[in-house]
Amino acid sequence: MKSFRKELTFHLPERRGFVNITACVEQALAESNIQEGLLLCNAMNITASVFINDDEKGLHQDFEAWLEQLAPEKPHSQYRHNGYEDNADAHLKRTVMGREVVVAVTNGKLDFGTWEQIFYGEFDGKRPKRVLIKIIGE
Repeated sequence: MKSFRKELTFHLPERRGFVNITACVEQALAESNIQEGLLLCNAMNITASVFINDDEKGLHQDFEAWLEQLAPEKPHSQYRHNGYEDNADAHLKRTVMGREVVVAVTNGKLDFGTWEQIFYGEFDGKRPKRVLIKIIGE
């Protein structure tokens, strides 16, 4: 069995945002030369997320509105975590959206369902953060 590891770095200029990283993940898969196996893609920061969904602008706006209702950024004083950093809401949003995805690799391709894409979700941006891609298989 072979394994392959690659890190991506994202630095969003906004506090929150979603980035379709499917092409980056597909490039890593091509670099790995793995044809059959599993691909793990995970955020390496506690205030960022990796998830699978549809690449539709309205849906992303719905995610933003829904997450802000669940864990509003302000007032910062509503959270016991806030102190050194005012990012408690980002930790909660990440918990809801998830840390990682696992995708089957079949014939050297990501084995997706209809409309599935991989996204990086940022909830406390304006600084570089890493995403890990780990692929195992043959």
